[in-house]
Amino acid sequence: MKATIKTQGQQFTVTEGDILTVNRYPGTEKGSTVEIKDVLAAGEGESFRIGRPLLSGASVSATILENKRGDKVIVFKKKKRKGMERKRGHRQELSVIKINTINA
Repeated sequence: MKATIKTQGQQFTVTEGDILTVNRYPGTEKGSTVEIKDVLAAGEGESFRIGRPLLSGASVSATILENKRGDKVIVFKKKKRKGMERKRGHRQELSVIKINTINA
């Protein structure tokens, strides 16, 4: 069974057993379970349903495999002939999750 979910500001089409990297869930640790209630569409074949905008009663259960930080992104700004240069770095907080069950 497939489901399209919305989590942490992004949309994903998932099946059971998929492993995703999403923005970090606040207040969670490795091994904890997350319940995702924002399901946009779910099903397969004849039983495929689309929510407007969400499916009522549908949810996806996921386990957090790891909390980590992404690669460093360098933001460099410069204005010609003004002597202005600015260099900043950023590392995004990420969670690696595994989809356990899809309830549609």
